[in-house]
Amino acid sequence: MRVTCTVNGTSRTADDVWEGESLLYVLRERLGLPGSKNACEQGECGSCTVYLDGTAVCACLVAAGQAAGRDVRTVEGLAPEGDLDPVQRAFLQAGAVQCGFCTPGLIVSVHDLLARVPRPTDPQIREALAGNLCRCTGYEKIMDAVRLAAGTASEPGAAAGGPDGAGSR
Repeated sequence: MRVTCTVNGTSRTADDVWEGESLLYVLRERLGLPGSKNACEQGECGSCTVYLDGTAVCACLVAAGQAAGRDVRTVEGLAPEGDLDPVQRAFLQAGAVQCGFCTPGLIVSVHDLLARVPRPTDPQIREALAGNLCRCTGYEKIMDAVRLAAGTASEPGAAAGGPDGAGSR
């Protein structure tokens, strides 16, 4: 089957997609977008989180055919080419990236949270990230990154500088 959808603002087509193929497989293997990671294939780890028509979903649980005619936005599409989204920048500034495997899914989940709740509390952050597993960190640097992106970091100057880097460490 042929699947055509809008991916990161561009119409993309994948040919010879088999019926049970996941959106994750199509994005990574057929369309060359490796940002979303293939880890659990059961929707448990969040490493493959993408937007589907503006809703954050686990791409491993979406059949590719379900994405036909719809809008998909991956971690690669969060910022204009050559730039970083403020959430991506905050993850780098806070040192929240270790092995990087879970990072794309976390970034999309945080991006989604901040679109809905611009200044989340720590419990709101934990709730929003409950579906994302990281095997390398104790999550504190990830929490720091979310606070930094939201402009609620407690370090002097971090909140005033925000995610654009001005006034941050």
